[in-house]
Amino acid sequence: MAKTLWNESDRLELLGRVERLRPDMHPVWGKMSAMEMMSHLTEWMRMASGELKLEPRRKFIRYPGIKHLIIYWLPWPKGVPTAPELLARKASGWKDERKVFSTRLRTFGKLKSKTEWPPHPAFGKMSEKSWGVLGYRHTDHHLRQFGV
Repeated sequence: MAKTLWNESDRLELLGRVERLRPDMHPVWGKMSAMEMMSHLTEWMRMASGELKLEPRRKFIRYPGIKHLIIYWLPWPKGVPTAPELLARKASGWKDERKVFSTRLRTFGKLKSKTEWPPHPAFGKMSEKSWGVLGYRHTDHHLRQFGV
């Protein structure tokens, strides 16, 4: 079974890895700092909850079979561009950013009871299950980016 943000033990595993992050860590790939990465993931969770609206991008990955492969099976490529809205917010400082990110991640499971999900800007309409798996894989991808 795929790891998911709907599973508390999977969220706790990610939170343990977040605790090992330090502000001076350099990425194994990419250009973001550790603080920018946490800000990016916080904005992703705001997008997933519907708090942050993003413009749709008409991409081939919207097709159901391709979307399923990317969300559930294929390894995540390094350096894929992201929506500019997910990089726009300036981080508020290491302790504050880590606290906000950790709180959002810890409480993300409460969103499972939502009945309507916003469309993902690249993938379009997604199920609750897909949002949980994508969220886990996205967070895991960026924690691996910093070796944790």
